Amino acid sequence: MWRMASTALLAAAFATGLAPGPAAAQASAPSQAWPNRAVRLIVPYAAGGNVDVAARILAEKLQQELGQPFVIENKPGAGGLIGSETVARAEPDGYTLLIGANGPILFAPEMGTRRAYEWRRDFIPVSTVTLTPLVLQVHPDLPAKSMAEFLALARTRQPPLTMASPGPGTTNHLMSELMQSKLGVTWMTVQYRGNAPATNDLVGGHVQFNLDQLSVALPFLKDNRTRALAVTGPQRLAELPDVPTFTELGYGEIDGQTFTGLMAPAATPEPVIRRLHETVIRILNDAQVKARFAELGAQSAPMGRDAFRAYLEREDQTWIPLIRRLDIRSQ
Repeated sequence: MWRMASTALLAAAFATGLAPGPAAAQASAPSQAWPNRAVRLIVPYAAGGNVDVAARILAEKLQQELGQPFVIENKPGAGGLIGSETVARAEPDGYTLLIGANGPILFAPEMGTRRAYEWRRDFIPVSTVTLTPLVLQVHPDLPAKSMAEFLALARTRQPPLTMASPGPGTTNHLMSELMQSKLGVTWMTVQYRGNAPATNDLVGGHVQFNLDQLSVALPFLKDNRTRALAVTGPQRLAELPDVPTFTELGYGEIDGQTFTGLMAPAATPEPVIRRLHETVIRILNDAQVKARFAELGAQSAPMGRDAFRAYLEREDQTWIPLIRRLDIRSQ
């Protein structure tokens, strides 16, 4: 019965000139066929970090939703440049995708010895995945109980306050530089190789403060080994309800968060991008997924494609001029 009805409808469509032509059939084919084999999700970091864990949560759900394996492939190196370039140069068929962050997508091409790719030209932004706020935390011996006291101390302290950075060109480092530029303060930045040694030196009292991801900072804050003065993001965090945001303190122009985002190679067929985006948004709105991201100190961030592109533009306009002015280079 269904076949007879379909045949009749198709005949009527041809008779009225509404039947799908070769071009329409071709355009719909990718969305109908994709994915029909395993999809590679390139993570431009080593396994075990927050971006990697978030990518694995997403990959698991994509596999459940779309019925094909989504395989995580870690390609660290050069601040994320190596893994991201792999995707930028991949066949644009929807079978090689990037789970990137601020560094690989925006910062690394600017700080590298060569511009391996440019996000506007070489990628299609699909969706944000997570947003992770930063916490300004100080050693408990520092006589500053608020941002106002902290800034007053930073303006007068000799020798200057010392800030622990997990590496040049990280969001943590750039946020620190933006604060100095916008607020007219100066401190000494001590560069480390990663969050762990930077935080360890803060807890040990070798430096006075840092800006860190919530997941890294929270255990030390709970044990009173550090003290939080402010957090980034649009609202206070459930984990730190008494800590104000930079925005509510009047410092909205220096707000910054780390993000993870899903990107596809430029020229990936629109039907593939549309199906991928719709599936990701559905996943990110799932309560279990939100809870799993929250365990990482991150917030699920479903965002429309146009909104994600606009977000990347704002981030680009905030951070790239700062990188150029300070001439920050990858190490």
